[in-house]
Amino acid sequence: MPKRAALPDGRAVDDDAIRDLFAGLGPVTIRRMFGGKGIYHQGVVFALLVGGDILLKADAQTAPAFKAAGARQWVPAGHRGRGPVAMPYWSIPDHAIDDPEEVTLWARRAFEAGLRSRKK
Repeated sequence: MPKRAALPDGRAVDDDAIRDLFAGLGPVTIRRMFGGKGIYHQGVVFALLVGGDILLKADAQTAPAFKAAGARQWVPAGHRGRGPVAMPYWSIPDHAIDDPEEVTLWARRAFEAGLRSRKK
């Protein structure tokens, strides 16, 4: 049976739970993509829901902070003939997931990384 996405408090990760989680950032939109969901703020993708996990966008500026906070980088298996490829998305640090102010801080970092990636 596939893993059902859930927040640490046991709530299913449906669109309403995603909006609640990121309420401190402001309004978000959610779109299906690649078997998961893209999570957008002001038209900028800043998070993904993949395989039951919410992942936040990072870049060269913010990835070290995610790593230092114990977040895990998303490394999907990759395509046939290629090995795993590290993607610029990280788990929400465990200490932050139950603290709305901390989630907002990390979401804002992810949004800013998304803005920077648009300028390239």
